[in-house]
Amino acid sequence: MSENSHSMAARAPQVWERVPKRNPNFTGRADLLLSLRKSISPVTAVVAQPMALQGLGGVGKTQLAVEYAWQYRSHYDLVWWVSADQPMLVPSSLAAMATALGLPPATSTGVEQAAQSVLRALQSGVPYRSWLVIFDNAEEPDLIKDYIPRGTGHVIITSRNSRWSDYEDTVAVDVFKREESMAFLLKRLGSAMTEPEANQVAEVLGDLPLALEQAAALLLRTLMSVDEYVSLVKKRTGAVLSLEKSPTYPQSMTAAWQVSVSQLEDRVPQAVELLRCCAFFGPEPIPRDVFRRGNRAVGPRLGKILSDPIMLTNALSNLERLALVKVEPSTRTLQVHRLNQALLRDETSPEDREELRHEVHMLLAGTAPSDPDDTARWPRFEELAAHLEPSGVIDCTVPSVRTFALDLVRYLYVRGSYRQAEALLNQYIAKWTEASGARHVDVLAARIHLGLVYLGLTFYTRAYELMSEALQGMIETIGPERLEALWAKNGNAGALRGRGEFFQARQSDQELLEAYERVTGPQSGETLQARNNLAIDYALTSDYDAAGKLLQDVYLHRSSAEGVGRRVLLSTWTNLSRAVRLGGQVQVATDMAEEAYQYGVAQLGDDHPITLLAAKDYAISLRRSGRLPEALELLRDTHTRLERLYGDVHADTMAAALGLSNALRADGEVAEALQLAKRGLDHYPDVFGPNHPFTHACSINLALLTRLNGDPAKARQISERALAGLTERLGADHDYTVSCAINLQNDLAALGLHDEARRLGEENHRRIQAAFGPDHYLSLVCAANLSFDLRATGSEREAERLLADTTRRMDAVLGRDHPETLSVLAGERLHSDFDPPPI
Repeated sequence: MSENSHSMAARAPQVWERVPKRNPNFTGRADLLLSLRKSISPVTAVVAQPMALQGLGGVGKTQLAVEYAWQYRSHYDLVWWVSADQPMLVPSSLAAMATALGLPPATSTGVEQAAQSVLRALQSGVPYRSWLVIFDNAEEPDLIKDYIPRGTGHVIITSRNSRWSDYEDTVAVDVFKREESMAFLLKRLGSAMTEPEANQVAEVLGDLPLALEQAAALLLRTLMSVDEYVSLVKKRTGAVLSLEKSPTYPQSMTAAWQVSVSQLEDRVPQAVELLRCCAFFGPEPIPRDVFRRGNRAVGPRLGKILSDPIMLTNALSNLERLALVKVEPSTRTLQVHRLNQALLRDETSPEDREELRHEVHMLLAGTAPSDPDDTARWPRFEELAAHLEPSGVIDCTVPSVRTFALDLVRYLYVRGSYRQAEALLNQYIAKWTEASGARHVDVLAARIHLGLVYLGLTFYTRAYELMSEALQGMIETIGPERLEALWAKNGNAGALRGRGEFFQARQSDQELLEAYERVTGPQSGETLQARNNLAIDYALTSDYDAAGKLLQDVYLHRSSAEGVGRRVLLSTWTNLSRAVRLGGQVQVATDMAEEAYQYGVAQLGDDHPITLLAAKDYAISLRRSGRLPEALELLRDTHTRLERLYGDVHADTMAAALGLSNALRADGEVAEALQLAKRGLDHYPDVFGPNHPFTHACSINLALLTRLNGDPAKARQISERALAGLTERLGADHDYTVSCAINLQNDLAALGLHDEARRLGEENHRRIQAAFGPDHYLSLVCAANLSFDLRATGSEREAERLLADTTRRMDAVLGRDHPETLSVLAGERLHSDFDPPPI
């Protein structure tokens, strides 16, 4: 062994998490362990390919992976176990690794963002270069292959699916050799079993490791003799074979399982009914409260046992005693192995199977929380999500069950798992359309949910096309003022904002607010959200006074009402402070933004997405109010956090990059500011589209930096293109348009074209004063620059009057010591830039 290998073997792992306990009865498999060790080369530092352990259910793939992890743990700094049998839960398992890697936890960032951060950290080798991640029961390669890290660490996959050989190197895992079966049984039962008896049991069970484990547990707990056990297995074999078992489950396994069920039927027949019910859940742990909270939602099969707590407790106790379920008191869950569930389903008649499956659907819907937007309820949704697909909820037509299915999708959406939500919604739409028709309200609701997912993925055109069609269908099917139709209209307005159709969104949200006030009342949660959305529209159409009034009303109601989530309150608070700042009250906005940001840090944490948006807005207010060093520090930190969470191509990261660029430019770091702005601007056409108002407005910053970098001619070209695009999309009086004109005026002046600069400045000054008032920040900037152009074109007296009036107003609004007041007094031109707000 090399010196490096010795040092690695001596090193204790830094992180050892989620790996099941080592089986003290593990025997044999030495050849497979050696093959696995050679295949993934744990002592080398080269990039290794993932290794899949493939074989039929029950052959011991999981135990082999566990044993490898324990035997070679000293070679790794981090070892992590991922239960991958439900692909939608894989991001949660990866996200749980975030804290161990020094990344923000999923509770702060959302599951999907945390999972992606974990993958980037593993693949970069920072902070750990030597790591092992085990994906257990990964049955569908296509659904989890994007979550498998590549790098200097190692990955082990266990699966029954032979298709893994199309993706990764594969080690075939078969049943025990006979000597391994006997060694296993003798180790478990000790002197209670002889070698001939061990051979007899191994023979009747076909050497399947899981069947041997069950047999040993049964023999230990019941003290049944080997002869009696073998006799029972043989007696039940014919009946088992007549049930047309799946070829993936050997006869011997089903026989061993049926012995346990037969004993249970003699003792507690009600427990067998409960066990059959459990077979129609997923293989993940089943929350115990499903059987308590859902006891009124079931039919005659389960009604009697679920309505009697004593009978239910006795049934669960016997199920655990015979190792038919695994009960975990700490999490209040019970679990039936997937193979055993399959056997139970197979031996149930088609009529009973459908009845039990439907009762499971009703149990799940009956126990589900009602508000997936409430983060406090997410753990309960997480537990239930594991049973959505295996139970066949998608096939149920009962309205309450479909509502539960859509709530689960909403939960995936609000936690940031857009891809998982998208996949489920596509299934819903296909199935429900076939069962109920394309115009059914449930199908239309699923389409609206899918449109929201597209918005989260920044597929704005697809979102609009889908939502506008679904909205029309809702109106034609149920009428324009049913809550479902109003909700659809709300989503459609969001799609309009995403496409940059700000004025259309405002008109739609105005009509929606009036409808909600009629239908739900003036202070309902739906009405308050409609006011919030309308305020966002007003801000995007540069009517900041109207936005501020609406947001102030929403904030006052939400801050004093019971049950309002911290995330919702902080979002409203930040929207209000932004509207106040953009309306011209910079100092007041800074104080409000500081309070909002501190609330977010205290209540949600530094890395929560809404806290980071609050931090960005607070930093912009700091810069506008003249506190540049504080703004620069906070923007650097916020941009770093967002980049780590989302990567570069995300609207929030891009906005933070531009905000940091603006602060760097104000601090004189033009070269760094230009480089950062270009990085952010590169993504805007792809994310928003080439003709989106934000894409045009971001060119304001590029033109400004280009001029400051010594190329006013090129800056003028950029400004003129941006001004034309903004005028076409938003009109000549919009904030973004007049801001662009201010910069174009500066470009013209830098080129010595003072007459053109003056004409543009005079026209723009009239527009700004009419739209925003004489004391607004934009008015002051434009007036100060115009005074310089008046002087340059010979109008000295007019220039002096305008400059005196402007400096007086700046003194009152910003203060004599504000950097921009001092710049004007020093005869320097002022700049206008753009900070993209959230849509």
